[in-house]
Amino acid sequence: MFDIGFSELLVIAVVALVVLGPERLPKAARFAGLWVRRARNQWDSVKQELERELQAEDIKRQMQDVRQGMQDTENQLRASGEAIRREAQQAQQQGDDLVQDVRTPAQADLPPHLGQPAETDAPAQDNGLVSTKAATEGAVSSGAVPATSPEAGPTPPTQSTERHP
Repeated sequence: MFDIGFSELLVIAVVALVVLGPERLPKAARFAGLWVRRARNQWDSVKQELERELQAEDIKRQMQDVRQGMQDTENQLRASGEAIRREAQQAQQQGDDLVQDVRTPAQADLPPHLGQPAETDAPAQDNGLVSTKAATEGAVSSGAVPATSPEAGPTPPTQSTERHP
């Protein structure tokens, strides 16, 4: 700001010596130095306080940015978690549907001999064999050999009295 060189300081010192004299010049120099030090210290303290306030504001701004970033990240994680949860539920539902489809196939998908339920008075056995009564009734009406049950043992073949051309 002010450009004071050595020559200007020398002129000021000579004028002060002439005006104040040799007896009061050392006291005046100490007094001027004291005031200059106080002014510098005051300026430095104001400057440091301003710098601290600016740093505090900068830190607050950075903290707000970090908080905002954390909230954005949290919201993104929650949204992706919900999306994953929905996809998992859909996959679970599809899996349940597939399991149900496998356990109970449609009538059109069954082979012909399994597609039409047998009309029986007795319940069918779990191993898939036709009951003896139903087999006998079917054999009498169609002329076929009756099915055997595992408990009854093998039945001897019967001869048919009909002649086929």
